Order: sequence, then C-alpha cells, then structure tokens
Amino acid sequence: MEVVRADNVRKCYGAGAGATEAVHQVSLSVAAGEFVALMGPSGCGKTTLLNLLGAMDLPTSGSVWLDGRNTSELDDNALTALRRQRVGFVFQAFHLLPTLTVAENIEMPLLLLRDLDARAARIAALAERVGLGNKLRAFPGELSGGEMQRAAIARALIHRPRLVIADEPTGNLDSQSAARVLDLMADLSREAGAAVVMATHSRDAAAYASRVVHLRDGAIDLP
Repeated sequence: MEVVRADNVRKCYGAGAGATEAVHQVSLSVAAGEFVALMGPSGCGKTTLLNLLGAMDLPTSGSVWLDGRNTSELDDNALTALRRQRVGFVFQAFHLLPTLTVAENIEMPLLLLRDLDARAARIAALAERVGLGNKLRAFPGELSGGEMQRAAIARALIHRPRLVIADEPTGNLDSQSAARVLDLMADLSREAGAAVVMATHSRDAAAYASRVVHLRDGAIDLP
C-alpha cells in the first residue's frame, strides 16, 4: 500500500534569474514496509526531497501525496496535524531535549497528539525493543551516541507513524553503533509496516535499505 508519492515535483528557492532549483521533476512512490535510501553527493537535493515527502515543505510545482492527501492543498494547521499523526522524524543530531529523561523524550509525540492510552506500557515496550529498557530514567547527556539515536528512533515510532523520515541518521555514530541503528530501522519498518525514507552518503548504510534511489543535481539519476 502506497504511503507517500511525489509526482513530477520541483522545488525552487528564490525568484527570477537568481532562482535555484533544488529538486527537479522527481517522481517517487514509497509503500508501507519499504525502506528507501536516497543517495547522492552533498547539495544533490536529498534533504530538500525529504522535507517535501515529510510535509515540512511544499513543492514549487508537481504534487506530494502523503497518506492519500495532497500536501499543497492543506493549510498550515492541517499540515501540522498530518505531520504529527503520520510522520516520524529521525535526524543526525538526535534533537533530544536534554532536561527530559529518555522516557519523557519518547513520550513527546503522544502528548502532542493527546494519545494517552496505556502510554507508559507502550513506551516501556518500545524502549525494550530498541535496547533502552534500563535507560528510561536516564537523561540524554548520560547516553552514548548510539543510545541517543536509538532513543530518537523510539520517539519517531511511538505514535505508530505511516512514514519515517531519516536524514543522515548514522552520520555522528561509530560503525558498530551505526550498524545497530540501521538494523533496528530496517527491522522496525518491516514489523510496524511504516514506509522509511533515509538520506545518506554511505553505501554501507544504503545496503540496509530495500531500495536505493540515487540523486544528482536535484533529479533521480537513472542507471
């Protein structure tokens, strides 16, 4: 089942002769349970495309359909609700709140959605699944880089999103921690049935994906 689709999408910044085209006529569909890696050199449009797929930004032309809804037809409130309900984000810099415990960081999407049913049990079960069952009361500053990224993944998955957007999620990790995080993302995408789209420079990281899409100069680079 299709979760997100880009149809002939372009994204330009600026106007007139000084405009920069970051994404050029990209068409891409990602299904539930699929793990797609976006690869390409710096500046090729990976992060811009992630932002478009995750409804963080809107295309200049073309359309992005997320969970059956055209993002360009939604107002700001509807876009915010769509992201909160349907998308989980994992970033290279983790973005955990340092004054909150691991459990409280994981809990945040549930609080934003006012989804409070059995949340303690859900948090404990997911933390156990990502190997942080004994770290729920710890603060981010007490964790290793790999543990922080696993906490960020748990936070991205706690509200059972349809789409997970991951921007260079292993860029700050050593090879052993990166392998564990990528194994976890691949396993959880299959088990939870979420679509995962990950931007990466690393061929080793891309090898964990079920499909690799190469970008060059904002466009899909076909073999």
